[in-house]
Amino acid sequence: MRTFLISILLFLMLTPSVAFAKTFGQGVALSEETAISAILDHPENYVGQKVKVTGLVVDVCSKRGCWIYLAGDRDFEKIRIKVTDGEIVFPMEARGKIASIEGVVESLELTREEVISRRKHHAEETGEAFDPASVTSGESILRVRGLGAEIPGL
Repeated sequence: MRTFLISILLFLMLTPSVAFAKTFGQGVALSEETAISAILDHPENYVGQKVKVTGLVVDVCSKRGCWIYLAGDRDFEKIRIKVTDGEIVFPMEARGKIASIEGVVESLELTREEVISRRKHHAEETGEAFDPASVTSGESILRVRGLGAEIPGL
């Protein structure tokens, strides 16, 4: 009996932590990982393509858990992962964890009015002040439409 328990304990200790990852949505099926820096440097090569990205979760939507930001492989870079509201809900505890996300790279062209609406919404979620006059034009947004995720340690 003791040998059996020791064997089980050794198995659990040697099993990769991914085996204990919490899965969201469709999970992650892709094996090949795409660097966030590659997507940011050459978005034209990835828009419309399904990718797997991995990084540190640096922010989570505090209202509905409908988006997270993953830190890139270079300093001060991050990419937004947006999921369909209610289909996947990222918990606040995901912040500070390493996440693997599978999704489709999207490029959005927003008008000035859409930028104002988006930033106003974000300011309400985070409790930050926002001045609509600070927005002078539209903008392009690059993000990953999240289909599934795995986050070890949750």
